[in-house]
Amino acid sequence: MIGSANLNVMIKAARAAGRSLVKDFREVENLQVSMKGAGDFVSRADIAAEKILKEELRGARPTYGWLAEEGGEEAGEDPTRRWIVDPLDGTTNFLHGLPHWAVSIALEHKGKIVAGVVYDAAKDEMYFAEKGAGAWMNDTRIRVSGRNRMIESIFATGLPFGGRSDLPETIQDLAQIMPACAGVRRWGSAALDMAYVAAGRYEGYWERRLNAWDIAAGIIIIKEAGGFVQAMDPEDKVIDSGTVLCGNEVIFDNFAKVIRR
Repeated sequence: MIGSANLNVMIKAARAAGRSLVKDFREVENLQVSMKGAGDFVSRADIAAEKILKEELRGARPTYGWLAEEGGEEAGEDPTRRWIVDPLDGTTNFLHGLPHWAVSIALEHKGKIVAGVVYDAAKDEMYFAEKGAGAWMNDTRIRVSGRNRMIESIFATGLPFGGRSDLPETIQDLAQIMPACAGVRRWGSAALDMAYVAAGRYEGYWERRLNAWDIAAGIIIIKEAGGFVQAMDPEDKVIDSGTVLCGNEVIFDNFAKVIRR
């Protein structure tokens, strides 16, 4: 697929950051020394990847705004466009030597996500989409799953860690959905969870207490793959709500009903 100039800039930037992270990942696998030491190393890898993304993206489009996990928010001369970036989604996996993490880049225009890239550098899987052009993984067009029965479906979520206050809600979610489906997965990367819904690997995904950079790229990738994306409260805007509920078009209503109770 030949994408727009902006999409090509995004893919180039994701690959450059991914190369840097893969190099660091080979080192972090040998860093089973102390939490502090390994954590500091991963933090440096994260910051280095964001620096590469910023150089690539703002170098190509210097007037666009910027929102990223490490660098925060910066206004651009063009108030209608901004990059929303997570240089390393799945940091805990990275820290533990688990090859399931991604670079996530979205382009927002007038408050709507118009292009997105999620790059799984460890597996060299590049998921991308832009408005009206479909969703892709490398050279293959992707679509959401066609499964239409909850009991045959696999869903993904995130599980609260470190004593987070939303644990009781998540336990309730699991109690509701697990008897009704074929399984629930928790793989530790929101960006890849959404990419997997778009690719038909999961039928749906839900999670609370997320940041804009965790989910921005996934929103457009799922929509262009034929899926539905909403906030937990359907009246809220997903990118601002910090919650997400997404799935294939057939399953979505039943799935949403179970999670929203």
